[in-house]
Amino acid sequence: MITIYGMPDSGNCYKPRLLCALTGQTFQHVTVSMIDGGTRRPAYLAKNANGKVPLLELGDGRLLPESNAILWFLGEATAFVPADAFARAEMLSWMFFEQYSHEPAIAVRRSLMIHPHRAEAATPERLAETLVGGEAALRVMEARLAAQDWLAGSGPSLADIALYAYTHVAEEGGFELTTFPAVSAWLARVAALPGYQPMTWLPET
Repeated sequence: MITIYGMPDSGNCYKPRLLCALTGQTFQHVTVSMIDGGTRRPAYLAKNANGKVPLLELGDGRLLPESNAILWFLGEATAFVPADAFARAEMLSWMFFEQYSHEPAIAVRRSLMIHPHRAEAATPERLAETLVGGEAALRVMEARLAAQDWLAGSGPSLADIALYAYTHVAEEGGFELTTFPAVSAWLARVAALPGYQPMTWLPET
């Protein structure tokens, strides 16, 4: 059985859990938190020298870090990877967009606002910068989703899972999602997928 190491309230850590829920993939979950220093302890650093979560461990001991790489590995040969080559490339482009344009603003602003240990970093300048960047990313998504139901191809893909994770909790970072009606409708479509589980979900032990 595979094991996923992660923080239950992290969007990046939610991505592989959500994909497993949607595809019926069983897994064990081990909570490892950056907040209490768990990701910097020697036992964890021996598994991931970068000291971050999520981390996937296969039954044979192989280890794979980085949320979107884990999505790609777990999603291969599922309906969440389009068969068409161009649609697959589009999916990857949105996954790169998530890590380079979306997550650094929306996820970071949420983290600054909900985690007390980050209060010192939540300067007015940083909050303003991430608000501007996050709204810009949401506008890009709004334009796409106003034209089609899913980000890549004709059905839900790994791109939708990757971008859903932090978008659906963006209001915790002060983003007003009601001003993005196409994004809001897309969030509802993702939440209606068979097997969907919320961010708070963890498999039974």
